[in-house]
Amino acid sequence: MLKERILKWFDERFKIENLSKPVRKQLEKPLPHNVSWFHTFGSMSLFLFVSQVLTGILLLVYYRPTTEEAFESVKFIMTEAHFGWLYRQLHAWGANFMVIVVILHLLRTFVTGSYKKPRELTWICGVALLFLALVFGFTGYLLPWNQLAYWATTVGTEIAGAIPGVGEWIKTLLRGGTAVGGETLSRFFVVHVIILPWVICFVILVHLFFVRYQGIATLDPVDAEKEVKESEGIPFFPHHALKEGIVFFILIGILISLSILAPFDLGEKADPITTPHAIKPEWYFLPVYQLLKYFPKLTGIFISSVIPLVLIFWPFFDKGKNRHPLKRPISMTIGMIVLVAFLVLGALAHVSETTRVIFGKTYHFDLYGVPHAISANTLMVEK
Repeated sequence: MLKERILKWFDERFKIENLSKPVRKQLEKPLPHNVSWFHTFGSMSLFLFVSQVLTGILLLVYYRPTTEEAFESVKFIMTEAHFGWLYRQLHAWGANFMVIVVILHLLRTFVTGSYKKPRELTWICGVALLFLALVFGFTGYLLPWNQLAYWATTVGTEIAGAIPGVGEWIKTLLRGGTAVGGETLSRFFVVHVIILPWVICFVILVHLFFVRYQGIATLDPVDAEKEVKESEGIPFFPHHALKEGIVFFILIGILISLSILAPFDLGEKADPITTPHAIKPEWYFLPVYQLLKYFPKLTGIFISSVIPLVLIFWPFFDKGKNRHPLKRPISMTIGMIVLVAFLVLGALAHVSETTRVIFGKTYHFDLYGVPHAISANTLMVEK
């Protein structure tokens, strides 16, 4: 048989049995009984990253990273290139979903106390992946070179420039000059397409190594975890692998459906002279954007800088032994307060500086997201 001859040829050179043992060990490794559908968020993040890489490569076939050609090349992809519109929409929606899924993955890890000893470094790698995903979104947002992207990047780099001491240096480094321009687009392109994918690949490999080596955390207290026996645990393959496969197909269906039914509009080409009304960053930066409105600039930047540091080193602050959420009332309360605060701040930032009709009445939301009723006479005068 040809198959046997090929296997024999490889076995004589690489000892297939020795190579396959570690793979089989990982596939057959039993998982704790607390592993559920929520534990698929990690593999969903990996799937979305691979999807972003593949669709990004397809977009690079026609994309041109210059101020003269960037917008036109994206427009060509969406209107002329074969299935270009689909690849671009999958890439755009995939970027948003990647941030959402990584956040959900961290939330699941927080609720189950999986960040506790001995998995502190696994948590730190996960938080690093969240920050890298945010940077991925920030650098990629500018590449279409449209109005919203241009001015959102201008606002974002201005905030970075307000950091005491090194702010101006950071702003100049990001922009490549005094204003957002061709140098900025070139730098963001290099970071987005070349640097970040390799950095994320490295962090993902380290993260996966920790997860597979240390295993998935049970709900047992710290230092009281018992090794999961094959007869008591859930096999990774095919049981959990089947869950992940189902989730993958559902995720693909959602991405394609949104790409068709709710596509992202390219908008107008960037115009440094014309400033659009109420420029805002992407949704995942809205809570911090709104937070900065309530404090003096330096105080707001300090608070928004402390939050990521606390998130990174949280395993070293929460040294309690219990992992079960019902036995960690203080940690869960803090987590709920922070989550609600970010959702509220994000919602306020979304509606701020807009006029909306609610239950038949017209309201104008000011800079802080506070609604003010507008009378019919006022509307007539404005028109």
